Amino acid sequence: MLAHLLSLLVGPLAMTEPPESKLWYERPAADWNEALPLGNGNLGAMVFGRVDEELVQLNDDTFWGGTPHDYSRPVAKDVLGRIRSLIFAGKEAEATELAGREFMGSPPFQAAYQPLGDLRLDFASKEPVDRYRRELDLRTGVVTVSFRQGGIAFRRTVFASQPDKVLVVRLEADRPGAVNFGARFQSPYLDRVETPSPNTVVCRGQWKDDGKGGDWIAHTGREGIRYAVALSAKAEGGTVTATREGLRVKGAKAVTLCLASDTSFVNYRDIGGSTDDVWPTVIERARKAGYNRLLARHRKDLGGLMVRAALVLPATDASAKPTDERLAAVRAGKSDPALAALYFQYGRYLLASSSRPGTQPANLQGIWNKDTRPAWGSKYTSNINLQMNYWPSEPTNLGECAGPLFDMIDDLRVTGAKTARDFYGARGWVLHHNTDLWRGAAPVDGVWGIWPMGAAWTVRQAWEHYLFTKDKRFLRDRAWPIMREAARFILDFLVEAPAGSRVAGHLVTNPSHSPENAFRKPDGTVSQFTYGATMDLWIVRDLLQSCLRAIVALGAETKESALLDELASTLTRLALPQISAQTGRLQEWIEDYDEPEPGHRHMSHMYGLYPADEIALSPAFSRAARAGLDHRLANGGGGTGWSRAWLVCLFARLADGDAADQHLRTLLGRSTQPNLLDSHPPFQIDGNFGGTAGIAEMLLQSHEVGDDGAPVLRLLPALPTAWGDGAFRGLRARGAFEVDAAWKQGRLASVRVRSLAGGRVTVVADGQTHRLSLAKGAVWDYPGPSRTVMTTDRDRPDSGSVNVKVTR
Repeated sequence: MLAHLLSLLVGPLAMTEPPESKLWYERPAADWNEALPLGNGNLGAMVFGRVDEELVQLNDDTFWGGTPHDYSRPVAKDVLGRIRSLIFAGKEAEATELAGREFMGSPPFQAAYQPLGDLRLDFASKEPVDRYRRELDLRTGVVTVSFRQGGIAFRRTVFASQPDKVLVVRLEADRPGAVNFGARFQSPYLDRVETPSPNTVVCRGQWKDDGKGGDWIAHTGREGIRYAVALSAKAEGGTVTATREGLRVKGAKAVTLCLASDTSFVNYRDIGGSTDDVWPTVIERARKAGYNRLLARHRKDLGGLMVRAALVLPATDASAKPTDERLAAVRAGKSDPALAALYFQYGRYLLASSSRPGTQPANLQGIWNKDTRPAWGSKYTSNINLQMNYWPSEPTNLGECAGPLFDMIDDLRVTGAKTARDFYGARGWVLHHNTDLWRGAAPVDGVWGIWPMGAAWTVRQAWEHYLFTKDKRFLRDRAWPIMREAARFILDFLVEAPAGSRVAGHLVTNPSHSPENAFRKPDGTVSQFTYGATMDLWIVRDLLQSCLRAIVALGAETKESALLDELASTLTRLALPQISAQTGRLQEWIEDYDEPEPGHRHMSHMYGLYPADEIALSPAFSRAARAGLDHRLANGGGGTGWSRAWLVCLFARLADGDAADQHLRTLLGRSTQPNLLDSHPPFQIDGNFGGTAGIAEMLLQSHEVGDDGAPVLRLLPALPTAWGDGAFRGLRARGAFEVDAAWKQGRLASVRVRSLAGGRVTVVADGQTHRLSLAKGAVWDYPGPSRTVMTTDRDRPDSGSVNVKVTR
């Protein structure tokens, strides 16, 4: 494929199949970490590809533990003043004890995302198998398992259809009558099985507290979410029988199974909905459509998202090997840039499969979770992980996949407003370090959960969506209301640092944390509680500046002159992050404290570098940030998948491509499972999404704004040496631009910029600066002796056909 890429400069090339579009293996999954994920935003499935007993583990995005619940604590604000005074007085231990006793949510824990159950297919044959292959095609979201057994060729095709709301399993053989199996649904919460027709079973159940932790039922006195799973078989030849044990298929040549799920969840306040739509409505509609139409609609839907962006990187000898062997080779130190291209598309695929308009947002595990008590509840952790899930949505051309996040923010704006009043006596809305299906906004887990910056950070994604699309209606109707109310909370929350502080007279946050990290004071005491942590100051500055820009962008559509003055005044009084006079490093706290864990996984004080842009635009802060990163890495930092992914983004923003590449290789080698899902450990999906965003950041950056107010697009700002030749198509940039590029030996061969909304832009390409004004729909090609454009057959988005044309 690399030879094809090099031929771009001498003639046209049509690649009938794009590189790096499939994960494939020569054996079944030994465990969950090797199974292949499918999803339609609502329904998640992990396909194992076993021969004798196929296992498909299932989730529904609205099947959670717990019940509708208000976590807030109305009297919490009564102790806020005492907590602040203790922190300012340096009595962190007393503040911690008081806050832990009287400033936590009720209860001080949240509910967990739950497994729906397992679909198991039992086959009678135990004969030896050969020619086994298991694959996931990222272009189409289809898992295929093929093998020969007893002289018969078998093939299974599995996909999760968003248009038809079903999981489809197709089983075929090249000999009539050879498909024989039993299908059954298992669940820890299964109550009963119904047989409404000779070819369908409906399984019903309800979440119940296991009594080992949350004691939710005892706490609330109410029952949990109900679910229904309908499974139907349509055979070509042979017979289908439905019993309370499941379905039995005998003597068929081919069978199509359709599975649909639904829960009684209506919204975070109501779980009294019906689960009757799965049967007959959804299942019967799918049965009438038939397998070929179901597949075609699914391929068009998912393919239409996946085809928007593509990446080609140099292949090596390892590139032709199964995915698990390629990963093992990288772990052993081998170079495989093309695996990074596969990982990039895989991240896009995971986002499109776990977060679609109308669904819940992607949680800590996307929508894939097998445990009733998953790590960290598989919730929405909002001190980095939830936000990282959506970092790739705009730059990799999947903007609509962030819709569920904005929907959740609309809910949190309500629950978080009550929490802001109850805990802080403040206007606006607040979110602490976690939320769940019930939209809890209060502090939970421990005093480290008293981190009221979640709302201020999370609304950044809405502002980003506007920057990438220039959609003024979205800014006015969706983004600005949640940004404004998040800012109003911050304006009320900030307090003046007292005399004796390094930032006396300036506004700071209090109480404050640098998420999950601790500091050591000169007297040897260790604490997490403080005021004005560096991350807080970056987040506050970022939010208030974004709000000012939003008011300007909306102009006469908003009447916010008083708020504008308040924002501007507050920014002038806000404390600045500190650079250590002793070490030259960016400090994590207001004071230059010692660090008990200098290699901590969080890079919180680097927020101003990425995802924000304050540090990158300041040479002094850039040097201090680099020194801080080097120090953290020298002490073992980046030990988790998401932390390492953040490092890819940070070094890309510092324009150090080789360092970013090294962290990407480490992410693949140390923190990636055979199915390419992140291994925190254990599995968290944010590492996948952060790594995908980091790759995009290495290739295209647009966070700068020129003196003329136009966005600055930088091509290949952090290109690694190992990526000497390559091409990308369909990356998005702020200002509503879409960019394609190809390069050879590290030098740009071509660039195409498409304007999606019209406007000015500055393009920095191959050391040259081009100031442009493009009408909506206009295209600008980088000048040169040859111009290479990488396009796709958009009339057939599932075909994967990529054409490279050269004009002179």
